[in-house]
Amino acid sequence: MKALVKSHATIGLWQEDRPTPEIGPEDVLIKVHKTGICGTDIHIWNWDDWAARTVPVGLIIGHEFAGEIVEMGAQVQGLALGQRCSGEGHLIGKLSRQSRAGRFHLDPATRGIGVNENGAFAQYLRLPAFNVVPLPEGISDDIGAILDPLGNAVHTALSFDLVGEDVLITGAGPIGIMAAAVARHVGARHVVITDVNQTRLDLAARVADVTPVNVAHEDLRDVQIRLKMAEGFDVGMEMSGNPQALDQMVASLVMGGKIAMLGIPPGMAPVDWSKIVFKAITIKGVYGREIFETWYKMIAMLQNGLDVSKVITHRFKAADFAQGFEVMRSGQSGKVVLDWTCQPPDHQRFVSV
Repeated sequence: MKALVKSHATIGLWQEDRPTPEIGPEDVLIKVHKTGICGTDIHIWNWDDWAARTVPVGLIIGHEFAGEIVEMGAQVQGLALGQRCSGEGHLIGKLSRQSRAGRFHLDPATRGIGVNENGAFAQYLRLPAFNVVPLPEGISDDIGAILDPLGNAVHTALSFDLVGEDVLITGAGPIGIMAAAVARHVGARHVVITDVNQTRLDLAARVADVTPVNVAHEDLRDVQIRLKMAEGFDVGMEMSGNPQALDQMVASLVMGGKIAMLGIPPGMAPVDWSKIVFKAITIKGVYGREIFETWYKMIAMLQNGLDVSKVITHRFKAADFAQGFEVMRSGQSGKVVLDWTCQPPDHQRFVSV
């Protein structure tokens, strides 16, 4: 099969021919149709410090995907050959207190496909059947390929009650934009999203009914006055990883406000904890998705009118992956989707085992 591999400890990825994965009795083999390029994949392409100490050279990367089941292990139940699916890319352990209590997203033994284990940027992916998420007919492969980052957005957005609340989102990357759409969908009053990248702020306005603010040119206090907000924002979602954005968020929240943090600062960052303490602010760190409650919620919302399709701005054949990565690295895009159905025909060996 064709696969995108971190073949060398330097910038870039390489397309290689790799053996089609062999599956175990509790696994399925998925023929990949579409994949989404993630910010994590950009870190791996760039081979930054995090990638160099985390990702083994020779790994097939990628973790956002949609496809169909073409082979099943003997112990797999509840799934079918030909079934369209996406899947949870976090491979959990079974021994921790968190996992045994059903809090799978908090399992400390978690490993990630495309980061620690061979991933989805390939014609075929081996995945534990436990991790498979079937796709309803109304959800396209393109949307299925970005359910992983949409899940990050949903997990963050649903961390606190948003009904009737005023929401501030810092960072208009694809996940921030989708979180804004979710916030509006579940009943937030005003949703303000900030960035200094005007292209992405313009995209946010096309995807959802939000107020985009370029903080390089506009003061958040003026925005609050314009929106007739008496005290400040009730809930913040920090998606940028920028310490200055967090400072702005803290200053803009009401007393007793709440912050869900998904953005990761590039390193140690100063924080004025006195402002957080004196405003009695609650901060929740968000990682991945709640397995599998977030998947249930986001699929239900998509079936009930949530539309994030416009966040996909570019589509490329998998063979043209380098163009897709360059577009993502430019910062002038939303989500980028790679199409694996255009690859040359492969051998067919697929039966239930």
